[in-house]
Amino acid sequence: MSGTVNVSGSIRRRLLLQLVGSAALLAALLFFAVLGFVRNVAEESHDRILLASASSILDSVSVQSGEITADIPYAALSMLGNVSDDRVFYRITTAGRLLTGYADLPVGRSTGQVAQPLFQTAEYKQESIRVVTLSRRLAVSGAPVLVQVSVAQTRTGQDVQLSQLFRSALYLGVAFFLLASALAYWSAQSSITPLRALTAAISRRGPKDLRPVTRPVPSEMAPLVASLNTFISRLQTSLSRSEDFIAEAAHRVRTPLATVRTQAEVMLMRVDKEANRVGLREMIRAIDESSRAAGQLLDHAMVSFRTDSLEQDDINLTDLARELADRLQPVAEMKEITLHFAAETDVRACGDGILIQNAVRNILDNAIKYSPQDSQVWIRVETGDGLARITVEDQAGGFGKEDTEALTQRFVRGANARDTIGSGLGLTIAREVAEAHAGQLLIKNSETGAGACVTLCFPAP
Repeated sequence: MSGTVNVSGSIRRRLLLQLVGSAALLAALLFFAVLGFVRNVAEESHDRILLASASSILDSVSVQSGEITADIPYAALSMLGNVSDDRVFYRITTAGRLLTGYADLPVGRSTGQVAQPLFQTAEYKQESIRVVTLSRRLAVSGAPVLVQVSVAQTRTGQDVQLSQLFRSALYLGVAFFLLASALAYWSAQSSITPLRALTAAISRRGPKDLRPVTRPVPSEMAPLVASLNTFISRLQTSLSRSEDFIAEAAHRVRTPLATVRTQAEVMLMRVDKEANRVGLREMIRAIDESSRAAGQLLDHAMVSFRTDSLEQDDINLTDLARELADRLQPVAEMKEITLHFAAETDVRACGDGILIQNAVRNILDNAIKYSPQDSQVWIRVETGDGLARITVEDQAGGFGKEDTEALTQRFVRGANARDTIGSGLGLTIAREVAEAHAGQLLIKNSETGAGACVTLCFPAP
């Protein structure tokens, strides 16, 4: 019987959540990093084109006949049209006066140095624009004059481009998260694979396989395996001591009781006073009850012990039942009970021979014990319907209206057992042995109604 396991969580789930959470964090960082990078690259590229356009226009400004003129080249504005379909604005001023372009174009204050262009973002005609302003000084009639060129372009196309870059960065982040989650799941599965392999190797062992675990394991599992091997060693020692104790206890208990009984019988033959003889008979009866109870308690303990480590041998039920019948024949003859044995040739079953022999002996012993003198007991061994059966039928009066299922419980005895020595464990032992072998114990009255019919059923090999 497996006990309830106190589960506090799943290592795989915990590891998977940690890895997936880390993957989500890294994916978010990657998304914002890529988005910021591509946004900066896009803005810098657009600013370079604006700067190139403004520089081309500024280079076209010259002094002719003492006047400042500007011959704006077509390429200076067309290069902005190649980037997007946004609107382009420009303005050229000299000494603070408009030379050409849009007078209301918002521009910042220039530093007056060509190497230091001024970039700004502003609102113009209800649209967001990006403006660059360049300045240079020209000599007019021997006096320096500040020339300022501003070029602006609406940001609609740039916003569309940034939206596309945003989606690309988002797709990259999602793809990274999905890939990282798949790798996290694989890592979590791989991490617990050695633990599963160890569990499978131990669960495949037989009930009596108490060898130390020698399977290679990761270093993190070495303390667990070492503790498990230590526990197996202690369990093996404990089981060995328990088996030795049961065998020794059976000998130590039965032998003194048998000696005391013998001495009491000797005294009974020597005592003449009836009161003393009655006392000795009660003593002998008490000794018999104690001896049988102790023996069956030890048998029950032995059955419980061997059931946990059940042998699976090929058992010849015919030979086993015949041997028990021969062994109990002298006991039956003392009550003038006739044993009849009938069996098919070599009825076989797979199981623990000692347990099956113990169960059959208890059933047959009950039949002889409760049967009256000059009666008969039948022992039959047969097969049918995929089952191997050993049936014991007596002429002890049967069970009447008693609950036969209750008779297989510990220390429960029938109504006809009051004057007969017993412990109420015989049928319990037989039932537990049958159930340990995936069989069953059937109890009913015989067809003639003269007695009981008890059948041990085992799966036929």
